[in-house]
Amino acid sequence: METYGKILLFAMPAFLLLVLFEKWYGWYRGKDTFRNMDMISSLSSGVTNVTKDVLGLSIAIIAYSWLVSKVAVWHIHATWLTYVIAFICIDFAGYWVHRWNHHINLFWNLHIIHHSSEEFNLACALRQSVSMFVNPFAFLLLPAALLGVPTEVIAIVGPVQLFAQFWYHTQHINKMGFLENIIVTPSHHRVHHAINKEYLDKNLSQIFIIWDKLFGTYQEELKETPPVYGITRPVRTWNPIKINFQHVWLLMKDAWRTNNWKDKFALWFKATGYRPADVAEKYPVYKIDDVYNFEKYNPKYSVALNVWSWVQMIVILLFISYLFGNIADINKLNGAYIYMYGGFVFLSVYAYTELMDRNTFAIFWEVIKNVLGIFIIYRLGNWFGSGAYSSWISYALIAYFILSTAITGLFVLQHKKEDEQLTLAI
Repeated sequence: METYGKILLFAMPAFLLLVLFEKWYGWYRGKDTFRNMDMISSLSSGVTNVTKDVLGLSIAIIAYSWLVSKVAVWHIHATWLTYVIAFICIDFAGYWVHRWNHHINLFWNLHIIHHSSEEFNLACALRQSVSMFVNPFAFLLLPAALLGVPTEVIAIVGPVQLFAQFWYHTQHINKMGFLENIIVTPSHHRVHHAINKEYLDKNLSQIFIIWDKLFGTYQEELKETPPVYGITRPVRTWNPIKINFQHVWLLMKDAWRTNNWKDKFALWFKATGYRPADVAEKYPVYKIDDVYNFEKYNPKYSVALNVWSWVQMIVILLFISYLFGNIADINKLNGAYIYMYGGFVFLSVYAYTELMDRNTFAIFWEVIKNVLGIFIIYRLGNWFGSGAYSSWISYALIAYFILSTAITGLFVLQHKKEDEQLTLAI
């Protein structure tokens, strides 16, 4: 937990700088692949994901360390070759997890957030799931366990393999010659994120494209078929927490509503997108039929809301940086405090992304978040030990909580007024 937090303390600014550089580069070259609200939504998704990971809120059904102890044929020491073997094993496992996420209804909920952006850029790489509380996929590391690859090697290589998937989420790099036959490139991954029928569920590899070529899921990017990004049942929200649970909520409603008792149990493991016929007819869900002619999600927002959303994004990044830089000290105060902090982060993201969606209930979530923040300062005497740095931090935070509530309230009132005027005009 603490080690990963320290790694993220350096990784997050690096990723953010790269995202901002791509934004600038696209503007400079006349091909801006970002929309501001979509970008904030992607960054916010990254915040919730790393917070969940640092809090350790997922449980592996089979722990890799247990697997090694039971099935290892021999044990190998941590040499450079061990790390190479571990990387290949993790990449192989990653391909199959990714493939099942795309093809099994229940598992799609673990991956929908990553494909939910209707843009394709470095920021959407940060859209990662927070909905996996139970990890059933550790058994896929059986090849590494048989070879006796040490647990600590897997623990190091895992994040490296994940971070190495960041760079190819871009439209600014064309095909890369002979590398197209070896590694996953931006061209390959543009295909993967596309909803064109030619591209759906293709190029599932994470680092080595060889897995797709071996298992029949490879598709080259075609000049005559420009990729269109998103998902065929668009999420229609900027709120990453809602997106994370949107698909499973639909499955739950379908299981409850269908009169077919077999489907109540089977629909979870049917092909992704499957819905019982009686429910699909009575409760239709919008699906994109013509990928070249649909309206991207883009609710009306003012320059002021755009600026305020960026302010909230920057503030939450500061909160996260403090958490990752002081995990050990916060744990010493009380082991439960770190989960309280995580709850505050999730509430913050939920509140300001609801406002980005022009949802009236944004003020409700904002008030809860800010009351919790003030309560924490009152209960602990400062913000999780921040008094060791300066007593003014607590006063500044209280001022922020009050101001944030007031500004959110003003936006909600303004949006309500605009919506009423639009209704009257119609």
